[in-house]
Amino acid sequence: MEKVIITIARQYGSGGKTIGQMLANDLGIPFYSREILRLASDDSGIREELFNQADEKLRSNPLFGASKKVYTGGLISPESDDFVSSENLFNYQAKVIKELAEKGSCVIVGRCADFVLKDRANVVSVFVHAPADYCMERAMERNDMSRKEMEKFIAKTDKYRGDFYHYYTGNVWNDARNYDLCLNSSKLGFEKCVEEIKAYIKVRFEE
Repeated sequence: MEKVIITIARQYGSGGKTIGQMLANDLGIPFYSREILRLASDDSGIREELFNQADEKLRSNPLFGASKKVYTGGLISPESDDFVSSENLFNYQAKVIKELAEKGSCVIVGRCADFVLKDRANVVSVFVHAPADYCMERAMERNDMSRKEMEKFIAKTDKYRGDFYHYYTGNVWNDARNYDLCLNSSKLGFEKCVEEIKAYIKVRFEE
């Protein structure tokens, strides 16, 4: 297989991250999710804790969903007061994502990777979704919360993912037009989602 980068965005509870890990294992290629924060920390010299705090700061900002700071590339100088701003922390994550894509085939979950890599011809962007009741049942299996608490948590998490995506891309997170493939994991199951992605790669890239 030629070098292919698969990016996965996903609703909470849809199993997108698990599907991504399964796909990476099946293809024998690296898998990246929150490891990107550690790599961005190593690259920038900025404590990883600040990357996590930036996410939480944006999450708690009531105006976050209505604003945007579309990523255009580049980095802010260490001499600048904005060096550890949320925007520059994302810039470093994007830098890491681009470097990982240069190294070879891999699967990247979240972090607006589809947008960061939108100009690359060898990227397959996937959005994994599922009905609310399916996401709820899967989430309840993995978390010690009441159904009411979990319902609020899922809604809050998906809202944040949508706001995060819009803030850095200017696009709507769950708009099918942003992705090459949109897969309903409740209808296919995880293994068939993996097979669908592999089939798409084969049809698109193999002569």
